[in-house]
Amino acid sequence: MSLFQSSQTKNENNLNSSAHQDTVSDESVDQQSKKELNEKSIVLSTDDLSRRFANETKPVFSNVEFEVHDGECVAILGLSGAGKTTLFNVLAGLDQPDTGQIQLEKQLGYMFQKDLLMPWKRVIDNVSLPLVLKGVNKKTAHKEAKQHFPAFGLSGLEQRYPNEISGGERRRASLLRTYLTGSEILLLDEPFTGVDAVTRVDLQEWLRNLVNTKNLTLVLITHDLDEAIRLADRIYVLQIGTPSQLSESIEVNSASKKTIFTRLMDLLYKKID
Repeated sequence: MSLFQSSQTKNENNLNSSAHQDTVSDESVDQQSKKELNEKSIVLSTDDLSRRFANETKPVFSNVEFEVHDGECVAILGLSGAGKTTLFNVLAGLDQPDTGQIQLEKQLGYMFQKDLLMPWKRVIDNVSLPLVLKGVNKKTAHKEAKQHFPAFGLSGLEQRYPNEISGGERRRASLLRTYLTGSEILLLDEPFTGVDAVTRVDLQEWLRNLVNTKNLTLVLITHDLDEAIRLADRIYVLQIGTPSQLSESIEVNSASKKTIFTRLMDLLYKKID
């Protein structure tokens, strides 16, 4: 046997051993993640959800079933046309499913793609609106809302109008308004649409820290694969079809980012007949 052949065999053995160790490591992480997840209570679950529009012969999606555990961040990833917004509306209670049911164990608050801040009201008035609608007097509502401004990156912006702050700041204000509804589950539809790439990454990191700090549960509807991987503990894919269907969840920490990315790409572009 030549020196080259011996060296090649040795390298192949090392590669095989390394690959085996990576697989074992991934499996160990996956098992640990599942064990930790199972110990947390389920705060949102769906059973056999479907939604069909009038004059349409087939539903937009069918048999949508998933669950979210307390303190977990779950992303529902899908391409344009998969039915993400329709599913968001059903989960938010803005639309009714044709079949199935939704079980909630905690209050759910939702945020649309557009921030919907009222342009004639100052930031402090916009974000404290949920408190005022609950009957809290304006002065007390402002005081309570202002306590959260530093955590939401809004310090010093209380008296500004929406057109006087940046797109990223508007998203933060909109999220604070949702948070002040008293909801422990946040349902967000493409929360960072319309902001530049650098600001988007900053907001994603900030949101993940906020969820952990405030012990919130997050359900994220998005088309952005990188955003889903960066924010979520688990990812479901709403696969385009007639009707669209939801995949099994993928644990983000169960394998390398490259492996997760490949799995998600395969699911995203696999059309369901």
